Amino acid sequence: MSQKFLASLSSALLLALSASAAHAHFQLVYTPEVNLDKPKNIPVKLIFWHPMENGHAMDMEQPEQFFYVFKGEKVDLSKALKPISFAGKDNRAKAFEAEVNIRRNGDYLFVLQPAPYYEKSEDTYIQQITKSYVNKGGIPSGWEKPVGLPVEIVPLNKPTNVLVGSTFSGQVLMEGKPAAGVEIEIEYLAAPPDVKANRPSSKKSASAKGGALVAITDANGVFTFGIPKEGFWGFAALGAGPQKEYKGKALSQDAVIWIRADKME
Repeated sequence: MSQKFLASLSSALLLALSASAAHAHFQLVYTPEVNLDKPKNIPVKLIFWHPMENGHAMDMEQPEQFFYVFKGEKVDLSKALKPISFAGKDNRAKAFEAEVNIRRNGDYLFVLQPAPYYEKSEDTYIQQITKSYVNKGGIPSGWEKPVGLPVEIVPLNKPTNVLVGSTFSGQVLMEGKPAAGVEIEIEYLAAPPDVKANRPSSKKSASAKGGALVAITDANGVFTFGIPKEGFWGFAALGAGPQKEYKGKALSQDAVIWIRADKME
């Protein structure tokens, strides 16, 4: 293992540890269905939440960007956004929703760049640049391609049909280059949102002994996680983005990706 990699790993771990107290915050870009077999208008919910513990929700401000990429074409969705109130476990928080028309076969890469969130308890900001995926017709058309974000996780497995018991791998890119030694926090969506009521669909929560589930990227920016349960899984590359400061305070600019895991029929 090279000294350069070890130095990168050490510095990334220090940055992640400084931001970790403010995490378990996970930005959602949620669609109930990720595999469509016919044209459909689908609801998309943008929620900043603690989804694994089905806990506290955080206020979102107007997003900086919200769009999808389809076969290399970027489609702006910002004008389709409507503000909503999402009911977390013990509070209500500002969130957003949109209805998106899916017609053509292929992969739709949804991308949200939210406004930085101020975490008062840590006196820092968090910005989780988030990707999620919808496919129509079972036709692959670019799910494995980077979008060109300041920081992002590029899936190395098709993110809309990962099988329970298999693994998911992703590569963290910072300004297009592999990011080594990045802490990846792993989250499970215990109670998917009720898209009509704008609240969790149940009181279910999940936890793991020993605290947060964590992986570390290797020298090529790659991490791998075994998928133990069906449902939605989120992965956040903590502090991996190039921007480290916002309004004179520390900023953890994170990359988030959501995937869907299913049992083999």
